[in-house]
Amino acid sequence: MQISAINSCNCPKPQPKFTSNKNEYENPINRKSERNLAIWGNLGTGALLGATAAGITSFCIEKGTKNRALAISGIGIGAGLAYLALTLPAKLYNTKVNAFTREKEMDVFSRDKDLKSNIMEEVNKEVKDEDVSLDDKINHYTSVQMANNGNGMLIKGA
Repeated sequence: MQISAINSCNCPKPQPKFTSNKNEYENPINRKSERNLAIWGNLGTGALLGATAAGITSFCIEKGTKNRALAISGIGIGAGLAYLALTLPAKLYNTKVNAFTREKEMDVFSRDKDLKSNIMEEVNKEVKDEDVSLDDKINHYTSVQMANNGNGMLIKGA
């Protein structure tokens, strides 16, 4: 039996999520897929409602009646289509509004992360610069860290 390190295997490395080829943030909210999911969910619910209506109708119509299957299937299809006609427009509108809202929230989140990384890059460049005094370096670094931690007030002493 041979034991080797885990990192020596040819395992695929995890890729960072939500990044495009340009190393920029790519919004994970896709309005088209949200819309399609809403339509498919509503179609499934309509089919379930139609099947239930057809099942209930099968108990109400006698077995010897002429065109019994046609009447049962017609009532089931009609109930399903009525459900779709009444609920699909509202569902699509709500999905569109919710997708827009979540898309904007993700944009704010990504811009916040980009801004923090840019500020940290500037602070790191300043730390490496020999012309900037040590006190300025410490003040700028602590200001950034306080802002990053969510502490709104920085008291600077003598």
